[in-house]
Amino acid sequence: MKDTLFLLEKDFTDGDAGPYYCPESVFIEGILGYYPQLRELVGIHYVGFSKPRRPIVELLGEANQGCPVLIVGEQNEEYPEAQTANGHNFISGDRPIAKYLASRYGIASIHGQDTCAVTG
Repeated sequence: MKDTLFLLEKDFTDGDAGPYYCPESVFIEGILGYYPQLRELVGIHYVGFSKPRRPIVELLGEANQGCPVLIVGEQNEEYPEAQTANGHNFISGDRPIAKYLASRYGIASIHGQDTCAVTG
């Protein structure tokens, strides 16, 4: 199994309000835009905003259905910052996923580690 990334679909509604987009999913989409080769290396799936998000729940359980989330593929089971659920290692959140993608696939890292500061 290769790494599998779940992102929220764009233009979702929340009750009667919207459309919205998920800023963390958009951040990851930006990385995919900068490094399009990742789309060939990582399985990318889009899920709706409404819960339960069945494809994620089936793999990680109901408690871990937040997005974005990356399920670490078998080839890299030992990634130290991954969490574990239902026998799968996974990484939640845009910054930790970006850090993993840089480490695993050799793309650039975020400048300033946890910030996007461009001054200096």
